[in-house]
Amino acid sequence: MSNTHNFDRMLRAVADPTRRRILTALKQKGVCSIGKDIGLCACDIEERVRLTQPTISHHMSVLKKAGLVEAKKEGQWMWYRRNEAAVRDLARNLRKSL
Repeated sequence: MSNTHNFDRMLRAVADPTRRRILTALKQKGVCSIGKDIGLCACDIEERVRLTQPTISHHMSVLKKAGLVEAKKEGQWMWYRRNEAAVRDLARNLRKSL
């Protein structure tokens, strides 16, 4: 995938205010993740952004495809965290292009 295509995909992902709220929420520890360095479970994200699980799943899929979020399944739980390197790359490329 070309860098331009990936940059465009990231921009489309963060253009949505809900996904920006999710990315902000992922900077914090969740109730279920205390003592772990694995991010937030879907239920923590639901609580913070006040959306249903299917809606969260949709937005997380877009963020994962853009490379801005990483997901890990542990038992029955899905854990999400920001891909900080990708977030930094997005910010750097945005500054360069403007």
